[in-house]
Amino acid sequence: MWNLSATAIAAAVRSGEVSAREVVDAHLARIAEVNPRVNAVTQLLADRARAAARETDRARAAGEPLGPLAGVPFTVKECTRIEGVPTTFGTPRFRELVAPADAVPVARLRAAGAIPIGHSNMPTLILAGMHTRSELYGDTRNPWDAARTPGGTSGGDGVAVATGMAALGLGNDSGGSVRIPATFCGVAALKPTTGRFAADQRMLGPDDPGPASQVLVTDGPLARTVADLRLAYETLAGPDPRDPRAVPAPLYGEPLDSRLRVAVVADPGGHGVHPSVRRAVEGAAEALRDAGYQVDEVPDVPRLDEALKAYHQLTSTEFAPSWPAVRQLLGEGGDRFIELTMRHNPPVDAAGLIRLMGTWMSIRRSWTEFLDAYPLLLGPVFTEPPVEPGLESRDQAGRDRVASAMRLCSVTSFVGVPAVAVPTGLDAEGLPTGVQLIGRPFREDLCLAAAQHVEDRLGTLTPIDPLM
Repeated sequence: MWNLSATAIAAAVRSGEVSAREVVDAHLARIAEVNPRVNAVTQLLADRARAAARETDRARAAGEPLGPLAGVPFTVKECTRIEGVPTTFGTPRFRELVAPADAVPVARLRAAGAIPIGHSNMPTLILAGMHTRSELYGDTRNPWDAARTPGGTSGGDGVAVATGMAALGLGNDSGGSVRIPATFCGVAALKPTTGRFAADQRMLGPDDPGPASQVLVTDGPLARTVADLRLAYETLAGPDPRDPRAVPAPLYGEPLDSRLRVAVVADPGGHGVHPSVRRAVEGAAEALRDAGYQVDEVPDVPRLDEALKAYHQLTSTEFAPSWPAVRQLLGEGGDRFIELTMRHNPPVDAAGLIRLMGTWMSIRRSWTEFLDAYPLLLGPVFTEPPVEPGLESRDQAGRDRVASAMRLCSVTSFVGVPAVAVPTGLDAEGLPTGVQLIGRPFREDLCLAAAQHVEDRLGTLTPIDPLM
């Protein structure tokens, strides 16, 4: 049953074809078999998951209605709260930080019938780099090639979903953190519009974070199929009193022209793209043409280099006041990625921050104008194949190389638009490739529909057994 999609699991549980307990036990057995090789699941919630499954089975036997994700096991990133479980952020300092309540997205998935089966690994404090390595739990390995990173920062979820340890993963994304591990592990992911999914960013106390953490960070699901992403999207969307940013926008917008225009940019900013990544973009473009889209190559996306500079300046300025204390929590070498980033993009002063906020709005306007002409943009998630673990923290050249490769993810997080990462096949080395489909604000439906057409024509890649 661990081979089944979330959609298939939920349908089978609702119909009584299988019990939720059987589903959970199958996934726990898969975790016992696979996790020692990949180290993706950190805190296993076996007893709690079995208890939730028993309650699901009791409700079905009593004729009570079951939710759209009934019995579906999912993992939760170590920075997202599960009631009664430590939210460790991957650091020993927080190993006893027990969550008093579920985070909003966890509560919504539970309400739809899904069952959290474990926490998943991530870089320490979400700050130690792109590679999923935490001080508390160690390295997570890419199931396709242990010499390559699984990506991050939601790398534990990407690996868990790719290997069949969970049908869904709940990560978050502020510059590629669900899309990159999805692409490196051969699964799909959704980064929603800023304000689409409600959340509470007060992670470590009563105070809210600064503007970068408030606006750039969005929760997002990872799954093996686009249909499963759609189910998670419908479950997670909507406002909540704890989040004044969340917007009650319709899940599905007005239909657009029958031949929807798609802009294609294989090399954003002209900084270079690996041939296998270019071929992935070209293959997805051809799949969309075959599906009836009007697909046009365009010179570039709006103001990429300016947006990247502003993105990094904004985050560096927010990190700067607390950085001396925070870096002490990151463990040996865990501070190198942020240190290298801040060296390349130093914080700005108060006047600079005011100018930066104006630049932010101006760049967002340029993107909305671009997406008014092209409702969808097709491009790479990462402009290279999966790189070696920890490249971004090795030295300045490694950091700059990774930052450049993930540039389209960073910029689209900066402007707050939705994106779906979808696999496109394998490259010559047998590593997964993928692309992202980026849309107008609050038009996740267009991204999901286009990603479905790509998946229909190019297929899915997982679940797989780790190739170690």
